[in-house]
Amino acid sequence: MSEITTVAGAVSAVDFDEFKLDANGLIPCIVQSVETNEVLMLAYMNKESFYKTLETGYMTYFSRSRQSLWLKGETSGHFQYVKELVIDCDKDTILAKVIQIGAACHTGNPTCFFTSLASV
Repeated sequence: MSEITTVAGAVSAVDFDEFKLDANGLIPCIVQSVETNEVLMLAYMNKESFYKTLETGYMTYFSRSRQSLWLKGETSGHFQYVKELVIDCDKDTILAKVIQIGAACHTGNPTCFFTSLASV
């Protein structure tokens, strides 16, 4: 794992208190593969998970179902190594560019976006 360079120890250019959060203090985080640009998943972050991610270089989210921090890969081994975090123009969505180890989706699929709803 140490051969992958992450943003561990990075300092955010924008303070979390400037982010526009939902009523539960959460911000959506779109996760994208830095290698393929594929959208892997969507999760939520709170202030603690955001700063934990910066500190460790591993994507850490807030699990709305468990109401606790969630280190992606802690049980599956499918870690996400942070390469870049970007905030959108409204400061209400984070884009995380990551190196994904294994499947991003809990179903075993590489991405959570595999069910087509409509196409042209």
